[in-house]
Amino acid sequence: MTVKSKLATAVSAIAFTCTAYTAQAEILFWSTQAKPVEEAQAMREQVLAGFSGDVDYQPNDGGPWVTRLNAELSAGSGSIGVLGALHGDFAAMDPENLIDLSDLGVASASDTFNNLAMLGTDTMQYIPWMQASYIMAANREALQYLPDGADINALTYDQLIEWAANVHEATGEAKFGFPAGPDGLKHRFFQGYLYPSFTDGVVRTFASDAAVNAWETFARLWEHTNPASTNFSFMQEQLLSGDAWIVFDHTSRLANAFNERPDDFVAFPAPAGPTGRGFMPVLAGVAIPATAPNIDEARALVSYMLEPETQIATLRTTNFFPVVDVELPDDLPPSVQAAGSAIAAMSGSPDANPGLLPAGLGDRGGDFNRVFVDSFERIILGGQDIRAVLDDQKATLAAIMTDTGAPCWAPDAPSDGACPVE
Repeated sequence: MTVKSKLATAVSAIAFTCTAYTAQAEILFWSTQAKPVEEAQAMREQVLAGFSGDVDYQPNDGGPWVTRLNAELSAGSGSIGVLGALHGDFAAMDPENLIDLSDLGVASASDTFNNLAMLGTDTMQYIPWMQASYIMAANREALQYLPDGADINALTYDQLIEWAANVHEATGEAKFGFPAGPDGLKHRFFQGYLYPSFTDGVVRTFASDAAVNAWETFARLWEHTNPASTNFSFMQEQLLSGDAWIVFDHTSRLANAFNERPDDFVAFPAPAGPTGRGFMPVLAGVAIPATAPNIDEARALVSYMLEPETQIATLRTTNFFPVVDVELPDDLPPSVQAAGSAIAAMSGSPDANPGLLPAGLGDRGGDFNRVFVDSFERIILGGQDIRAVLDDQKATLAAIMTDTGAPCWAPDAPSDGACPVE
């Protein structure tokens, strides 16, 4: 071999070694979140650029995400360093396939979220990362009619009903607004707010006596609800028009009202019932798979994602809110400021009782939602007997759970196999 060829061989070997080292040192962040091109690029340039190491942020749809992850877990080795996904994605995994992060020294400010992240074990299987949710909002004109002694950040359902009744009596109009229109998110209210607050469950307790009480309570609230609510889908429109003074909706469907007239409206947590302050967090977390190639670097990245500055950068990028205590900058849109405070108060409340998004239903998710919508239409709009409707709908719900085999999710107690309708 000539000197020239020996030198070329040596250079090639060095280049290969450097490439292999770089590939090993770079952390693959495999995520189901921030998938749009603009969001993914912002994650790389605005959120992850401040990390001391190299990160390859790669978002994917749920199918490809779990396929590659499972392939690496089955092989016993892989290149994925950090996982980013919704709680439901992690809940479907075997906890043994995730690295215990209990000693990492970072966690959510919400004990409720931290307990969820244990996935039924006594260790942290993932770290809460970011959240979105549904909240309440009101015209400030309505505040003068709050019941005596009521704290708007810690209302009960009885106080909410009394408040709506006070406004109704004072104005001569029913001004509670509910997204009961064709595109409204009414099913999420029943699944994530009403049922957890009154039954401490969703599926198991669907036809319970406590559920009857829940629907009776909602019927009382409906007496002070704008009858045109069956046409309402985005409650920001009714806040701006004045057709509703007190409303419930997803933060994104209230944003325009706060951004256009920030001084006119106030955001606050959902009310509490006998079994807690039910709310539906869209909770995402970060975890490390057991096959991660560089666990120390992956742990450093997970810690970085929980730093206050990183959490605020993530909020700007994804519109998902922090899970740690942070002071939101003044230059954020008014809607973000208002919703962020309400979400923090709700998730951090001592009686917080999250009703998680349905999981494991596959293409039957629409059928599951329909059970709650049909119950609403029959009980509230049709005036049918609550017990009779729930007993009838119970069979439909049980069939969906049996067909899908979906196990229970919080706040229902865990199940072996399909979640039962008791």
